Amino acid sequence: MRKLLIIGAILLVLLVLTGIGGLTGLYFWAARDLPSFKKITDYNPPLVTTVLDRNDDVLGYFFHERRFLVESTDLPPHVVQSFLAAEDSNFYHHEGIDISGILRSLIRNIQARSIVQGGSTITQQVIKSLLLTPERSYERKLKEAILAYRLERYLTKDEILTIYLNQIFFGAGAYGIEAAARTYFNKHAHELDLAEAALLAGLPKAPSVNNPLRNAAGARSRQVYVLERLLALGWITPEEHGAALEQHLVFDSGSDPSWRRGAWYLEEVRRELIARYGEEKVYTGGLTVRTAADLRHQVAAEKAMRSELTALGKRQGWRGPIENLSGTAVDDFLLNQQLDVEAFLEGTWVRVLVTNVRTDGAYVRFGPYHGWMDVATMGWARTPNPQRAPEDVRPVRDAQQVLQVGDVIWASLSTPDDIHVEGIDLEAVEDIGSNEVTQALLGKTWELALEQEPTVEGALASIDPVTGDVLALVGGYSFQRSHFNRATQAIRQPGSTFKPVVYSAALDHGYTAASIVMDAPIVFTDAATRDTWKPENFEGRFHGPTMLRDALVKSRNLVTIRVAQSVGIPEIIERAQTLGLRGDFTPDLSVSLGSIPVNLLNMCEAFSAFARDGSTVAPRTILSVHTAWGDTLLEQDTQITPGISAQNAYIITNMLEEAVRDGTGRRARALGRPVAGKTGTTNNHHDAWFIGYTPYLLTGVYVGFDQLAPLGRLETGSRAALPAWLAYRQQVEDMYPVQNFTPPPGLIMARVDARSGLLAGPGWEGDTFLLPFISGTQPQQIASSRRDDGRGARPSSEEDLLRQIF
Repeated sequence: MRKLLIIGAILLVLLVLTGIGGLTGLYFWAARDLPSFKKITDYNPPLVTTVLDRNDDVLGYFFHERRFLVESTDLPPHVVQSFLAAEDSNFYHHEGIDISGILRSLIRNIQARSIVQGGSTITQQVIKSLLLTPERSYERKLKEAILAYRLERYLTKDEILTIYLNQIFFGAGAYGIEAAARTYFNKHAHELDLAEAALLAGLPKAPSVNNPLRNAAGARSRQVYVLERLLALGWITPEEHGAALEQHLVFDSGSDPSWRRGAWYLEEVRRELIARYGEEKVYTGGLTVRTAADLRHQVAAEKAMRSELTALGKRQGWRGPIENLSGTAVDDFLLNQQLDVEAFLEGTWVRVLVTNVRTDGAYVRFGPYHGWMDVATMGWARTPNPQRAPEDVRPVRDAQQVLQVGDVIWASLSTPDDIHVEGIDLEAVEDIGSNEVTQALLGKTWELALEQEPTVEGALASIDPVTGDVLALVGGYSFQRSHFNRATQAIRQPGSTFKPVVYSAALDHGYTAASIVMDAPIVFTDAATRDTWKPENFEGRFHGPTMLRDALVKSRNLVTIRVAQSVGIPEIIERAQTLGLRGDFTPDLSVSLGSIPVNLLNMCEAFSAFARDGSTVAPRTILSVHTAWGDTLLEQDTQITPGISAQNAYIITNMLEEAVRDGTGRRARALGRPVAGKTGTTNNHHDAWFIGYTPYLLTGVYVGFDQLAPLGRLETGSRAALPAWLAYRQQVEDMYPVQNFTPPPGLIMARVDARSGLLAGPGWEGDTFLLPFISGTQPQQIASSRRDDGRGARPSSEEDLLRQIF
């Protein structure tokens, strides 16, 4: 008997040693090619880069995977517990491997004769997600267990849980708990209540299948399971369990603002970020980018540009319908039309189909709705005539001259602020898409107006002249139509908006605001080609002896050329470059009339010298950039460059104030505040400009076709560009107190005779101007009191003028 016990003991020891040896061999076999932990310990997942405006409102996102980084310790207990209950309730008690869980899954797999349950801990799931392939095999499970055990020696439980909560996929493009909370409930993860957290905790098992936006029943089933696990574990009370089960969940995916508001601004920021950090970091680095944009400014600027470009497009005449349909195409159009009624009520245009045309208007259909378009809304739809201004062509009075049955056209509500549906207050309705509202709208005939998308483009840039912050940036009519940013990428001739540069140089070369220059014909001949250039004033007239102040206020081309010729083109070019203008400046007199192409934002930078103290400020779109962990990558300071003297800058501003009060920019007077500004119109009316500023805000507008073409007769900077400037500024001006331009030391104000530029004596009865002069440059001679002394008198006719000149 004793012998048998000894033999049994020996066999048992051998068996144990064999088992240990087998397990050891199995361990070394599985561990022979295990990956490094570096990818986990240096966890750096693809994260969303968030772009904010100056007030921390979201401008947009850049990402490959929609994931926002959060710490598990920043989440409320019920959120963390929901995931532990669903995935690994012993997480804080095991060492990476849950033996009881493995045994349960092994029994299930044996019963099913396949691998149907993993029994993985959260630590193992992190290993599988970041280090191993998703294949299901016992070899991979063994490697997973070994790595999980090792990982628990490297990282804390909270660190592992943080990685897990940020790594898992929740469906609908959401990676990580923060993205899931925003995607399904439009809130942050730390704001989730128990019912919401339980639903999200149930998704990772089958995120696409149980997506609650598509499979509410599947998501509900998983939510119930998680809540029951929480109750069974004693982590919630029966009352909390019952309340969570009964809670009605409201799903709200929110709206990603990217490429909707401020699309051109966002694209400008994207390009600058990629140039600094590379595309990979921008799209996966989880950066937080704070910009100088102000969404109130941006929205107002986009609305103003869109409205005024539309108005200009209408002045250019009717181009015809989008298309004309017949047969089955008509039914297909109405059946397939996707209509956002709420957006339509708020002013968005809709495509409509013309079903009947009469002299007094047309009946139309859009989706299931009916509308009437009165001929009064079509008055602008004239046949284009480049030789005549729209005012010279009679308005349309017969709708049959514009439309025919089958035409697909753009339409808007003719009275968007006065919409009535019997028995319903639309402003009080929370769900415009409800059955009650839909039925009421189906029985209504909408009063519509004919619309037309313009082909003309334009841009607006608005900066704070003190800091250089770009508050608004609009690059065209529609970002969806064209991503080309005409504020920064379009290089066009600035025309007369360049003239302040010429006059600034003149002030440093012996001229004053009261200097008299001859406004008279001038002809230049190229000695090599024998070509002649005979510049003219815009209105085709000559004005004789003209004060420099008048020449800038009235934008006299011939005076400007004579001044430039006197000062010297090299000096004019040098002044332009001193003010920061970047262009291929050729030593040509036409430079003085703005013939060298530049971009709008660059022109605003140059004008900042006049709005400031003579120094220029670089436009700034990005204020700061921080990493996902809050480390600072960039703090963008205001960049100021010395330019001209403060006295020079103020004198130009004073004359540009007069240009608004009594010159080409007088439409800007409607702002009701002190404004300085300059219009610009290029040859053949190809481009129209207006740059206007106050001490606190400088705004430039450019309008023109992408391919050079005339805007139309009379479409000057004052008519084509200034209205958009005014419409924008009227929406944001109440953000600032009224401010006057303050003259710097070293200036003297003197009253001069409007004709001679000499000092106006006591009791002077003629027209006078109060003008600023750099101390010591003011006129010393008092003008003669005689009104016919030759110097003060004006020629009675153009013929008399020519006799005096020649």
